[in-house]
Parts: sequence; structure tokens; C-alpha cells
Amino acid sequence: MASRSDTKTRILDAAEKLFAERGFSETSLRLITSKAEVNLASVNYHFGSKKELIRAVLARYLDVFMPSASNAINELIGRDKQASLDAIFSSLVGPLLELNKVRNEGTSIFLQLLGRGYIESQGHLRWFITTHYGKHLDQFVQAVSGSAPHIPPAEMFWRLHFTLGTIVFTMASADALNEIAEADFGEHNDIEAVIRKVIPYMAAGVAVPLVSQAE
Repeated sequence: MASRSDTKTRILDAAEKLFAERGFSETSLRLITSKAEVNLASVNYHFGSKKELIRAVLARYLDVFMPSASNAINELIGRDKQASLDAIFSSLVGPLLELNKVRNEGTSIFLQLLGRGYIESQGHLRWFITTHYGKHLDQFVQAVSGSAPHIPPAEMFWRLHFTLGTIVFTMASADALNEIAEADFGEHNDIEAVIRKVIPYMAAGVAVPLVSQAE
């Protein structure tokens, strides 16, 4: 049993790293099995298909992040029903940083994987996330919408996806950005500092009033 568990973990670890670096579409099962030092039959036995393997890789993070994020938002709204967008986004910092306990650099890896799912139009991932974590997503959207009631639902859809794109790009480029910030401005930032820097920008972007086409 321990051997089977170890094999499954090796596959997940190898797939996660390759998916984050190369993307889902460009990572073959042959490449994953080579890195994990297992045969293809092992992947089929534990996961059944590449799609199921992709979902399992993300589930390791989502199973930790989603409930923790919901609890953080619940606590915030419980204290302040009119919580600002800055406060709502800031409440997710702790849950995101907890992912570093799942894997080394787990926060960055998770956001890169999430970004890959959207960039590469992995439709099955949208189904998987909304089916298994829908109540957590709904809670987040309701909290954000409640803080910005002047933004219509269709516009909020776009703005939240722009927000996701912003954080994904920032995390994917964090190492290079930190090197530039240190060289040019003498700043020394860890991942938490980077996330907190981007929150006011995202909050302002989500809440900015609509401009009519006539204007």
C-alpha cells in the first residue's frame, strides 16, 4: 500500500512541476512518467487519464485553499458586512500562503497552474472547479459584488477574470520582478509582499465606475 501511495505522489509531483513549467497541452504523459520514473500503466491505474491527472494536481491545492478562503471571508463579513474590496482580497492572503505548506513554493505553483488552465482553455477544469468548489466561488463572488453593488454581474465577470489574470501574471513573473525591484529600488520582497502590493491595484480596478460608450 505504501508503495502505491509513493508512486501516486511521485506522479503528482512530477506532473505538477511539468504542468507549471510547460503547460498542460505541451506536457505529455510520456514526459511525466519519465520524470516520475514510473510506467504509463501506473498513471492509468491511479488516474485513468491525463484530464483526471490534471484535476488531481489542482485538487491538492484547491482542497486546502477553497475551504480556508471561505472561512476567511466568512469571518471578515461577520465582523464587517460592508467590508471593502481591499479587505476582501486581503483576507485571501493567509489561505494562499498556507499553500506553501502543501508544497515548497506552493502559492506560486498553484497560481501558475490556475493560470495555465485559463490560458490553455482547459474547459474540463472550469467544469471541475465549478462542480466541486462552486459554493466557495459563489461566496467569493457574492462578497465582492456586495462590496461593489454598482458593477453589473456581466461586468463583474470580466473584472474578476482580469483580476485573476493580473495575479497569475504577477506570480509567474515574481522572481524577475523582485530582482528588478531589488536592483533598481533596493526593495527586498517575499511572496507575501508581492501579493499585498497587487491587492490595492486589483481592488481599484474591480470597483472603478462604469464609463458609458457615449463618454
